[in-house]
Amino acid sequence: MSEADLGGGEGLSRRNLLRTGAVAAGGIAIGVGAREAVAAGTTPDAGVPATVPFHGRHQAGVATPPQAYAVFVAYDLRAGVDREALIRLMRIWTDDIARLVDGRPGLADTEPELAQMPARLTVTLGLGPGVFDATGMAHQKPTWLKPLPSFGIDRLEKAWSGGDLLLQICADEEMTVSHALRLLTKDARTFVTVRWVQRGFRHSAAAAGTGASMRNLMGQVDGTRNLDTAAESSLFWIGDRSREWFGAQPDWITGGTSQVVRRIAMHLDTWDELDRTGREQAIGRRLHNGAPLTGSHENDEPDLEALNDLGLEVIEPFAHIRRARSDDPRQRFLRRPYNYDEPPPAGQLSSSGLIFATYQADIDHQYVPIQRRLDELDLLNTWTTPIGSAVFAIPPGCRKGEYLAQSLLA
Repeated sequence: MSEADLGGGEGLSRRNLLRTGAVAAGGIAIGVGAREAVAAGTTPDAGVPATVPFHGRHQAGVATPPQAYAVFVAYDLRAGVDREALIRLMRIWTDDIARLVDGRPGLADTEPELAQMPARLTVTLGLGPGVFDATGMAHQKPTWLKPLPSFGIDRLEKAWSGGDLLLQICADEEMTVSHALRLLTKDARTFVTVRWVQRGFRHSAAAAGTGASMRNLMGQVDGTRNLDTAAESSLFWIGDRSREWFGAQPDWITGGTSQVVRRIAMHLDTWDELDRTGREQAIGRRLHNGAPLTGSHENDEPDLEALNDLGLEVIEPFAHIRRARSDDPRQRFLRRPYNYDEPPPAGQLSSSGLIFATYQADIDHQYVPIQRRLDELDLLNTWTTPIGSAVFAIPPGCRKGEYLAQSLLA
């Protein structure tokens, strides 16, 4: 379908699109040079939009190098939204996202000028457990797609938990993120209501350097020993290898992944009372460069058997670094966290924390065992509290002419 077919002389309106679902991805691709530059890890020339390809085997925003800003927005389906209605929404969102990531306005964009700076925009779709019941497709729901088990450290709030659909919107410009959020939410209002919105930020690549680990608001290097998105992709993209390791998965999610979104409050007001030595012992890493207490550089392998002059373990039994490790090399996941910093409630100095987003081939086999160990004994729990939790299935990507989640809904 051409640009004229979508918005030309016949004046096909968004209202008609909402009613009939007659939307197809299309249009002229721009920014090819920038896409190649991003893929190569280089900076595009000045004046060339920095774009990330939308179409492909996998959705962007998972293995994509993290952008500086993110918003996670969860939606609940309106009563009466069935499979056919969800397909219409997916067609609308697919068309709008394909345009936005290329620096073009959405079809019903009332602020088209705000779309001109894509800034490596990615929009990633997630499906919550309720989608499968609403569409009569409960038999296609992965076994891991359910609320996480109850952990003793949790103080979960409804305001940050659950959801039928998720959009994870990331870019290197906050204006780009906000514009995409508003457009995609407006276009979905016939089908969904907003359940929660979480905005996050992290160091930009320009400030920290490409590939550098971020720091969280406790001052810690956050992201050490993350998965290599090329060499260890079978630990998060679902395919033959992950099925061999973790068991059967529905065919439709091949090329997709699972996502956990945890909102973790940081009690910075009391963290401030802890001296530097105490902070490093709680984590098991040095604050200035993220190196383990038994090493000199961030990526040095920690020596969990090392003893000090008193015969005590250098890395304490309660240290976060020790509790987060597993003897099973498959119990790892891709982390893509973002900081949040909100206006504090009365009587407090801060309301800050981490939006901890992870991606793994199987939540039950990879995420839950590690979280159980952290729940049992992790000194960091003294200064952190999970207050939100949600799980989503991330469908595979789509080719031109297809729509998001087509492998499930078609």
